[in-house]
Amino acid sequence: MRVAYLINRYPAISHSFIRREILALERAGLSILRLALRGWDEEQRGEVDLLELQRTHHVLRGGPIPLLGSFLVCLASRPRALLKALRLVWVIGRRAERPLLVHLVYLLEACHVLRRLEAANVTHLHAHFGTNAAEVAMLVHELGGPPFSFTVHGPEEFDKPGFIALPEKIRRSSGVVAVSSFGRSQLMRLVSQQSWSKIHVVHCGLEPAFHDVAAAPACSALRLVCVGRLCEQKGQLLLIEAARRLSDEGRRFELVLAGDGDMRDELEALIGRYGLQEKVRITGWISSDQVRSEILAARALVLPSFAEGLPVVIMEAMALRRPVISTYVAGIPELIRPGEHGWLIAAGDVKALTDAMRDCLDADADRLAKLGTSARTRVLARHNIDTEVAKLIPLFGGTSADGAVSPMRLCQDNQPRVRVGH
Repeated sequence: MRVAYLINRYPAISHSFIRREILALERAGLSILRLALRGWDEEQRGEVDLLELQRTHHVLRGGPIPLLGSFLVCLASRPRALLKALRLVWVIGRRAERPLLVHLVYLLEACHVLRRLEAANVTHLHAHFGTNAAEVAMLVHELGGPPFSFTVHGPEEFDKPGFIALPEKIRRSSGVVAVSSFGRSQLMRLVSQQSWSKIHVVHCGLEPAFHDVAAAPACSALRLVCVGRLCEQKGQLLLIEAARRLSDEGRRFELVLAGDGDMRDELEALIGRYGLQEKVRITGWISSDQVRSEILAARALVLPSFAEGLPVVIMEAMALRRPVISTYVAGIPELIRPGEHGWLIAAGDVKALTDAMRDCLDADADRLAKLGTSARTRVLARHNIDTEVAKLIPLFGGTSADGAVSPMRLCQDNQPRVRVGH
């Protein structure tokens, strides 16, 4: 069995969880073909990502000529399938957020991907994220390619399911993966009960190379770190508001925002307006090793998100014995128990965030150590990468350890094909 992974951008600093999944599947004996639409020009790669770059075929790197050539090959060899795919593009594109022309480009990409899959004898195609990569995978299948599945992370997919044809993708797929029970519930809302059996929870996992470091004692520095893209959904603006309140109290602390993004200028302006330049630092993009160092140098991770899937950085902090301050959002409460592994607050509540940060800064070493040890135990039990990818293998059309047939395959065999537009 050979499986292909299709991702919009790979390898990427923010997609280390996909790399971990692919490498774990290969350790389990699968052969994985890496396909990405973009990502050959990403910067600040570590050694592992540089190796992944060499192993990845980037669909758009050669420009439009190879795509047009693949389209003409499909037109000559499978005209009926191409007409069906064009009809699907029309149905999806006329109600999508992006122009119809963009979806026609997705069809050209699908023709190109199909040729790569056939040349490599791929038996299953899996996409990450329910957006454009999943649409290309669906079009590949409509052209006569192998069954496809995809992983939905959220929150973007949950914000606009109709505009990205998420219900149609679920119905036409052989199976869908959610990274939390909350994510599964949001997908169940979009389709009939008959399709629920194809929606599965597979957590993102951690690999030992990240967290198998010497046990670091609870950090005595009055430092908190927030790791993530600088964007609206992560709640960093609220975090600066809470930092201002703590500063007005005369408290000593340091807050590190590890990451970069579209909101950096706005955040820097707010930091300057509040006079927090000596207390708040933005690192810009940093490597996985630097992320680990920043987490270990802080007494806790703080992530006041407004919307999420289930952030991998929370798992990483917990694995490094650092408690977490976060919100009752999406899959986060499935992992963090307040008082046992850190603090959970209502999203958007600046007073509650300030109180939690203050409590964390006041905590002594024994309390921080107890929270950190409990956090590590819980996350390693729930998010071991090799345990989680074992759940994917039967979903890709193989058999489980006990010889059971893939539930996705059963679902696909027993369910009638859904007509486009219904």
